[in-house]
Amino acid sequence: MAFLPQPFSLDDVPEARGDFEPIPSGTYQVQVVSVEPKTTKAGTGEYLACRLDVIGPTNQGRVLWSNINYRNPNPTAQNIGQQQLGELMRAMGVGLLEDTDQLIGGMLTAKVTISDDERYGRRNEVKGLKAETEMPPPKTEAKAAPPVAEKASAGSKPPWKK
Repeated sequence: MAFLPQPFSLDDVPEARGDFEPIPSGTYQVQVVSVEPKTTKAGTGEYLACRLDVIGPTNQGRVLWSNINYRNPNPTAQNIGQQQLGELMRAMGVGLLEDTDQLIGGMLTAKVTISDDERYGRRNEVKGLKAETEMPPPKTEAKAAPPVAEKASAGSKPPWKK
């Protein structure tokens, strides 16, 4: 058992939104919050469970999930998953992925649709990821190079003196 440093009363904690309806189809800015490698239910493949938090332009705070099935006995499923992984890596500017932590914190643009699944009902599906385009590039001010002073030869006058 682990005791909390302070007790919490149900009267003092906020209610959950309880809104499990999918967000409208569209393009959203998202941030990669977690990427967890998992084994498929059948135990024959592997995928990355990616959590993407919506940061704008609407539906901020909503969560999207994208599973990237990068290893699968079905070659078509594996090919699609590896294409999705490549899309994510290109969008993040990751040339060599060795650790899923390389993807955490990335800001992306996600194309989101709504699918109607027999098993899970209406839910969002991430159909594409690309580099974030709405964020302005970081500001960098080019500093002018200091003027190059000409070396004066011994006994010569500065150019402004005649």
